[in-house]
Amino acid sequence: MQTILGANGQIAVELARELGRAHTDDLRLVSRNPRKVNEADEVVSADLLDAGQTARAVAGSEIVYFTAGLPADTALWEARFPTMLRNALAAARAAGAKFAYFDNTYMYPQDDHVQTEETPFAPVGRKGRVRADMATMVLEETVRGDVPALIARAPEFYGPGRTQGFTNSLIIDRIKTGKRPLVPVRADRRRTLIWTPDASRALATLGNTPDAYGQTWHLPVDDDRPTYREFASMATAAFGAADRYTVVPEWALIASGIFDAQAREIRELLARYRYDNLFDASKFAERFPDFEVTTYRAGLDSIRVEADADAAAAES
Repeated sequence: MQTILGANGQIAVELARELGRAHTDDLRLVSRNPRKVNEADEVVSADLLDAGQTARAVAGSEIVYFTAGLPADTALWEARFPTMLRNALAAARAAGAKFAYFDNTYMYPQDDHVQTEETPFAPVGRKGRVRADMATMVLEETVRGDVPALIARAPEFYGPGRTQGFTNSLIIDRIKTGKRPLVPVRADRRRTLIWTPDASRALATLGNTPDAYGQTWHLPVDDDRPTYREFASMATAAFGAADRYTVVPEWALIASGIFDAQAREIRELLARYRYDNLFDASKFAERFPDFEVTTYRAGLDSIRVEADADAAAAES
């Protein structure tokens, strides 16, 4: 039995699809309101803030994936995320299960140094500190050895379906609706983005690789690392839109937070857009040389095909 905690997000849905396709037909999906991805999936409703419910949801599992997410609300992160993870680790320990933790890069320094699995934590802002504390919690489990655990870390998302991320909302979603894409802070800085289906496929691969445990892994990315200017051009080309964009300076994004609660919540992340973002995934590439990474152009073309299909379905 393999179990996904936080089973409704884009990463979890793609993970369930990949696990069902390539690894197991004995899959349990856990969230407050879980939905099947594969026909044979077992669904279990549980609140990860409740230790007892979490333990019952994990019982009998061999591998547990923690992919739970929360809205971009700092106070909510501080109040809930550590408890959810602590309960999940305790449940995995009680079940004798392995634990695969899906992570982001908020705890890294927001500068232009190359990010590797050995990069020390230097969080900027409260969300970064929450993620640093959570990653440390998992690392401590690997040291104790009570729970075989791994960390699978991803940079900023872009992708199909309900993928949430700065790049999707400011560039891709705006192009879909005929609007000019917006580039945050600077257009000349290089970005490392991960295609969400690749992140999920890689997480499934790591979870089912015994020697991957006890380690941190950067999930695979296209090494092209375009600037935001280049990415916006690729995106408009994929949709046949005019090759244009607007740079939104940092001061404007900060000022918008005076009126917009969502904008206030992302202010602490803006520093990362001043610099090149150089996320190194060579460790994964060396261990799994046959893993096929989706190029930016292929990913954007796939999003356009999906958008065209959605539009055709809406018209029919």
